[in-house]
Amino acid sequence: MPTHSPVSLADYADLAHQRFTPALDALYNGGAGDGHTLRANAQAWQALTLWPRVLRDLRGGSTACTVAGNSMAHPIFLAPVALQRLAHPDGELASALAAAAQGAGYVLSTQSSTPMEDVARLILADPHRGPLWFQLYWQPDRTQNLALVQRAEAAGFDALVLTVDAPVQGVRDAERHHPLPATDVPAVHLTHLPASNQMPDTHTYCAGLPALAPTWDDVAWLQERTRLPLWLKGILHPADAKQATRLNVAGLIVSNHGGRTLDTTPATAVALPRIAAALNGALPLLVDGGIRRGTDVLKAMALGASGVLIGRPVAQALAVGGAQGVAHMIRLLRDELEMAMALAGCKHLPAVDTALLTGD
Repeated sequence: MPTHSPVSLADYADLAHQRFTPALDALYNGGAGDGHTLRANAQAWQALTLWPRVLRDLRGGSTACTVAGNSMAHPIFLAPVALQRLAHPDGELASALAAAAQGAGYVLSTQSSTPMEDVARLILADPHRGPLWFQLYWQPDRTQNLALVQRAEAAGFDALVLTVDAPVQGVRDAERHHPLPATDVPAVHLTHLPASNQMPDTHTYCAGLPALAPTWDDVAWLQERTRLPLWLKGILHPADAKQATRLNVAGLIVSNHGGRTLDTTPATAVALPRIAAALNGALPLLVDGGIRRGTDVLKAMALGASGVLIGRPVAQALAVGGAQGVAHMIRLLRDELEMAMALAGCKHLPAVDTALLTGD
């Protein structure tokens, strides 16, 4: 930890920027295209106005909530972030331990630099931990996906999160200007998968990769072969949200991949209320993208989310202070949420609704 402890997530971002090489800064902090969506995510939360109520009885208030049947001390999850050992030698073990210590949910990336079994063994026995989920990037062959899912089941993960918004990588100028050099930190889950029977046709657009992207039929296939609840991450359009209800998935994560895939997509604060209105409570919703303050978390709950995911701040806090840094970052956000609730006259999160944002 630095001599002067950060007091906000922005402080962690500034300190991490000083520590990251240009390649790591591009990997963890860059966006797609001209960065319109990357910037819009944070700006959209900031633009929402809170209408506080005063003189309310706040005794017994708390940040406790329930996410898809999981009782949590607060609604904060750590989003899947790739190759965390590049940010700190302890990598995903540090961030998972911090999440468990703070009661946050944890979503481990397919592109983790630490085996899922090691992460599960570290935190599953903690009675105060939040949910432990495994994020799946769809692989070219169904056999490869099944192998990853079966490993997650055997390791004791609580749910699967299928990322659906990245059939190809976004146009990331920063990463092309500063490519990641050769490293001995691999994406360990992808090094020993069964060989794929499918090869992209390099004569078609995007080197043929879109032809291997998952479809709704693949989602149904996956559900039939796992006992774990399945969440879909990367939903922005209300029509896709409605389609997901027909497959009876566990929930949706409203996400534009942190502005790292298709630039100029809507900010998640804009998409969330549209999806919430379209579903009318049919599925639980989580949201990520630009959430950096406790007020942002409160606004997300008012717009219909059951919880939020934090991505870039994980890598930033990890680089600055390892497990202690990530734990402190989570605590800062939770403390800010508590203060925002008290100042807005909100005793419990389940009672928060859009009136907090409209003044009605």
